[in-house]
Amino acid sequence: MQQAVEVACPHCGAPTLVVIDPANGNAQEYVEDCAVCCRPNVVAVVLGPDGPRVSLRPE
Repeated sequence: MQQAVEVACPHCGAPTLVVIDPANGNAQEYVEDCAVCCRPNVVAVVLGPDGPRVSLRPE
């Protein structure tokens, strides 16, 4: 089941919705552009027993 988590873009601070698909594994990392400022962010997701941890950092 997919889940969504809202985090802030590290470039402009805009809220960004990250959709998490557990089928992609417990540790995921990919690049996604901010929908507001269009700058690239590295999305890191770790799925644990307490739920997902999501972080964004500039590419």
